[in-house]
Amino acid sequence: MKKFALITGASGGIGGAMAIKLAEEGYSLYLHYNENKKAIEQLLAQLQFFDGEYIPIQADLTTNKGYKKIVENIFSLDAIIHNSGTSHYGLLYELDEEQADTLINIHVRTPLLLTKDLLPKLLSKGGGNVVVISSIWGQTGAACEVAYSTVKGAQIAFVKALSKEVAFNGIRVNAVAPGAVQTAMLDGFSFEELEELKHEIPMGRLASPENIADAVSFLLSSQASYITGQVLAVNGGWHT
Repeated sequence: MKKFALITGASGGIGGAMAIKLAEEGYSLYLHYNENKKAIEQLLAQLQFFDGEYIPIQADLTTNKGYKKIVENIFSLDAIIHNSGTSHYGLLYELDEEQADTLINIHVRTPLLLTKDLLPKLLSKGGGNVVVISSIWGQTGAACEVAYSTVKGAQIAFVKALSKEVAFNGIRVNAVAPGAVQTAMLDGFSFEELEELKHEIPMGRLASPENIADAVSFLLSSQASYITGQVLAVNGGWHT
C-alpha cells in the first residue's frame, strides 16, 4: 500500500530536498506551493524517476482560508510536514499589521487548522506523523527577528501539546529546528556576512537542505517509533 505525505512549501530548498528524500523512500507526495510554479515543475521532473504519485497543490497560505484548498485535494494520508514559511528581519516597532498577519497565518494558523482538518485522515489509517519545520529562533529567540521567533516558538508549543493529545491514537508529532540553512532565505546576506555566520557555528558551515531532509526522514521512520513531542535541533552546535 502506498504511503502519502503532504509537504507544504515544497517549492523551497528544504521542501524540495524533503520531497526527493521521501520519494527515494517510497512515499507518494502532495506538493504544496504558492507562486513558484516553475520550481514545482522542476521538482516534478526530478521525481519522475521514482515510483510514486506526485500531486502539486497551489494554495496561498498567507490568507485565512488558503489552507482549505489543500484539504480539498488530500485523499489518502500518512504524514503531514509543515514546511511553508517566510522570514522577517527588522526591529519590532517597524513591524506592520500586514506583515504580522502573514507570519501568523503561514506559521501558526495554517499548521493548526490544516492539521485539525487532516487528522481524520491519519486516524483512519490507525496512526501517522506530523512534523513541523520550526527554527532555532523558536527555541532561543533572536533580536531583530522578534515576530519570526514568536511564531516559530508557537509552532514548538503546538508540537508539544498536540503530541500529548494524539499519542494514544498512534500519531507522533515532532519538530525539526534548523539553524542557518543554505537556501534562498539567506540570499539577502552578503558573502562577508555569511562567512562571519559560518565562523559563529561550531561546525564551521551552514546546513544543507539535505541535512534537514535527513532529520525529517528519521522522525518519520520506525527508528523514531517511541519519539513524540520532541524538537530535533539541526544547527551544527550553534546557539546550543
